[in-house]
Amino acid sequence: MSSGVVTLWKVREVAARAHVTVRTLHHYDEIGLLVPSERSDAGYRLYTESDVERLYQILLYKKLGFPLETIARAMDDEAMDLRAALLEQRELLLGKRRQTDAVIRAVDRTLELMEKGKKMTNDEMTEGFDAFAEAPEEVRAHQAKYADETRERWGDSDAYNESMRRAKKLTRHDWLRIQEEGGAAEGRMAELLAAGADPEGREAMAGAEAMRQHIDKWFYSCSREMHAGLADMYEADARFTAYYENRAPGLASFVARAIRANSGRRSV
Repeated sequence: MSSGVVTLWKVREVAARAHVTVRTLHHYDEIGLLVPSERSDAGYRLYTESDVERLYQILLYKKLGFPLETIARAMDDEAMDLRAALLEQRELLLGKRRQTDAVIRAVDRTLELMEKGKKMTNDEMTEGFDAFAEAPEEVRAHQAKYADETRERWGDSDAYNESMRRAKKLTRHDWLRIQEEGGAAEGRMAELLAAGADPEGREAMAGAEAMRQHIDKWFYSCSREMHAGLADMYEADARFTAYYENRAPGLASFVARAIRANSGRRSV
């Protein structure tokens, strides 16, 4: 049975209990985020157990990275979509983690070269740094998986360096557009294959040209001759072949033939 006695906490007691400063509690009171329920006869702040519980909720949201204005809405505005706000904040936190991971990779590369008695060039220092920070998870996972191989095979090429420079400037919206446009180009080739189109015919060559322009637009300057070289790689590398074959049996060969045919014509 409750005695009906309400425990009141002084501001310094609450500060010590929650591991915050008295100044922080004063600020929360001034902006209306955490107003103590009681005041002493002398005007000092007195906090109830409910006030302290609210403080813990505020501190939780703060640890999640929410600004105080958003925390106030989350606490008091029933119309606020808290789930949507948490999802958005989660993406921001993931972005910060990716940036931290990029810094760690840069430090690791520096240490590795220092141990070998080498000095990093400016390009090496920034190689891959934040380049894929805004990319979707599957793109980052693919890049992380094949980063060393890609750097070893193409690291000295102009195309690789250009693609890394461009990647650093891409926003999340850009990456979504890249996925959408690239998927549409590949989907068109799959449709032509299913329709029995000639891989060296005009429609297939137009589809191959769209794929080339997609690379040229987003990643690096890709001539038709260079694109034909990529076609050779598509057929020589089992992973590339599997990628297209998983989408549609025969698609890898169809795309490669269309690219080669497109590389040999003079005009689009």
